[in-house]
Amino acid sequence: MLSLGDISDRLEIQDLLIEYSHAVDTGQWPLLDAVFTKDAVLDYTATGGPRGTLPEIKEFLAAVMPRFPGYQHLLGNCAIRLDGDRATGRTMCLNPLVLPEGGKAAERGVLLCGFWYVDGFARDGGGWRIVSRRQETSYMYRAPGSAQA
Repeated sequence: MLSLGDISDRLEIQDLLIEYSHAVDTGQWPLLDAVFTKDAVLDYTATGGPRGTLPEIKEFLAAVMPRFPGYQHLLGNCAIRLDGDRATGRTMCLNPLVLPEGGKAAERGVLLCGFWYVDGFARDGGGWRIVSRRQETSYMYRAPGSAQA
């Protein structure tokens, strides 16, 4: 049976995952500073991105994400393993990205990216933070545009 502390820890970690998605989906890169530790390492190579520090990844996201006319992060199954002030997690993500080519919205395709975030977490005086993040790809599928928008 989970203790109240375990339940609280899990909810705080799940909130971190949501805060990450909100920051990226709204282009509010400074919000990521409250999600990750200062020395966090993020590895997005599985989906074609870089591996780097938080400042490097924020710079990458700020340059790349505005190229897409629309995108979202939909988080699903989340397996969290607590170990005192450390934890690990594996979270399913569906990330559709509207592709920029084509003049009309109906001509644009959508890239459907299915992957997992594999995270390491640590608790400090400010709560839980992500210390490491790696993507594990399940699929990438380019859905063509449709005549009906």
